[in-house]
Amino acid sequence: MVKKKIVLITSGQPALNPRLVKEADVLTSADYQVTVIYQYLNDWGTKVDLQLLTAKPWKAVRVDGSPTKSKGLYWITRIKHKAAIVLTKHFGFNYGLAEVAIGRCTFSLLKEALKHSADLYIAHNLAALPVAVLAAKKNNTKCGFDAEDFHRNEVSNDPKDIDVKLKTYIEEEYFSQVDYLTASSFPIAQLYQKLFPAKKITTVLNAFSVVKEVSLSVTKPNEPLKLFWFSQTIGLNRGLQDVFSALNFLKNEFIELHILGFLNEKTTCSLNELVVEPQLQKKIKIVFHQPINPDQLPIFAAQFDVGLALEPNYPLNRNICLTNKIFTYLQAGLAVLASDTEAQKQFITENPNVGFCYEKGNAQQMAVILKQLIDQPELLLQTKHTAYQAARSNLNWETESQKFLKVVKETLAS
Repeated sequence: MVKKKIVLITSGQPALNPRLVKEADVLTSADYQVTVIYQYLNDWGTKVDLQLLTAKPWKAVRVDGSPTKSKGLYWITRIKHKAAIVLTKHFGFNYGLAEVAIGRCTFSLLKEALKHSADLYIAHNLAALPVAVLAAKKNNTKCGFDAEDFHRNEVSNDPKDIDVKLKTYIEEEYFSQVDYLTASSFPIAQLYQKLFPAKKITTVLNAFSVVKEVSLSVTKPNEPLKLFWFSQTIGLNRGLQDVFSALNFLKNEFIELHILGFLNEKTTCSLNELVVEPQLQKKIKIVFHQPINPDQLPIFAAQFDVGLALEPNYPLNRNICLTNKIFTYLQAGLAVLASDTEAQKQFITENPNVGFCYEKGNAQQMAVILKQLIDQPELLLQTKHTAYQAARSNLNWETESQKFLKVVKETLAS
């Protein structure tokens, strides 16, 4: 029997898009022939890709060079991309300007996608959406799109903002042409459903596969409370100020804060100003870690106690997205401490025993929750146990992937 061919397309890199990697893995396991087409985004992602892709059974193809390989091509695409962004401000989004402005390699991704005849093209990231639609149309096959974010409001809520206008144009131009839509949270699915009522949108949570190597750790008496936060890039717009401010209220407690991600010099200087506060010197330890293979994150995180999901509620996308942080923490068996964005508050309300919510910006409230976990080690252990069990019963990729595979199967059969 000939295997069905599926091409996944991203305007990022596999290491920077765990959701795409999970889809590629489960499609391969379901006996589809899978190819991933992607582009260079940054150096540390490329280093992780080298390790990640060698262990994958599916094929991966990168287009249009990098600053160190095919440099001329890389810079040409950058110049075209920047020029297109400027031109859209003056001449609008027609004549292919929107497609060039939305991503550095849109038409290079399309050129490569057309080399791979497929039964289904799946786009991840908005710049890959025109690629999947146009490739499917050219080959008279199917296409789908995974809305991991509410894209039109990723940067701003202002409808006059050029980023909002561009992404709105791409969504309205191409969403109607895809054969299926999935979304990573219920609020994102609901908003897109209102905008595109003719489309059936399936929510597939950003969960992870059960990590058998992780066993529930036991917090020992007299050990510091260990907090963990991670992101692809460490920035000052992701809620870290809340936890640093909370630590000021807990200066007499033994606490470790571990932060993982790529850290540039500017952010390092800003964080150092927070870290060197005198009251954080004696009992509170802050440790920074370099990015690691995404597959290793739950195992790495299992050494800690509390996973921090400190998302802001602006712009709109940040308020309604449900990031992979929470699901990583669950697989690692950590108690979750989440800011009260709409999506996170809904999740904690539906799963009340896996963690806690605090009011965004209310560092004192966060400190009260952390102090409670310090003073009541049995509460911390019970919350970690519940999180660990929930990740192994239903809040996992084994459950969510079945929703995704059903969508794929129905799309190919239609």
